[in-house]
Amino acid sequence: MRIGMCMALAATTIETPAMKFKMAPNSLFAILLRSPWWISLLIAAVFAGASRAFLPDAYWVFGAMGGFPFLGIGVYAFLQQMQAPSAQQSEAILKAVSTMGWREFADALEQGFTAQRYKVQRIDGAADFLLQREGRTTIVAARRWKAAHVGAEALESLQAAAPAYGASQCQYVTLGQLSDNALGFAKKHGVQLVQADALTLLLRGMTKPGK
Repeated sequence: MRIGMCMALAATTIETPAMKFKMAPNSLFAILLRSPWWISLLIAAVFAGASRAFLPDAYWVFGAMGGFPFLGIGVYAFLQQMQAPSAQQSEAILKAVSTMGWREFADALEQGFTAQRYKVQRIDGAADFLLQREGRTTIVAARRWKAAHVGAEALESLQAAAPAYGASQCQYVTLGQLSDNALGFAKKHGVQLVQADALTLLLRGMTKPGK
């Protein structure tokens, strides 16, 4: 019984902060969200099978409860991955985005953010968008999305602007390659990088993607 309850509590303790607060990008659940959905379901099944095999009949259900967070992650990942654009659609979106002017790209981003239930405001300066949802504010820099290389300076400017807007999160949109310093800064300060995969997911409902 102790084993089963500890397994359940350990898994739940991990899940609750992830659902309530920002999920660490390298946490187990964040990695599973980026992995095929069936992996999470397989882990949940292993919890259930191991509990059934090694725990007394009266207590195995408690051990199986340790797999519930993985079951939830698997279902969520399945729904997200079913909504994700196909490889052909992703290629078409990225090709369209690479030929857009700023005004058209900004319109597409605003459409994508609005679909995610954000209240969107366009701003000037280090950030281009101010997003608000459920009491949280995010600033987004996207104007230099075509830049082939992105250094840490761009992310530093964005992060420095956050307090002025009361923003708790920053996002940087780019199709380019980030320097090691930029990647390190993003990881250290929690700057969310919206690159190819995330961008196609954001713009999957974009109207007239080929124009």
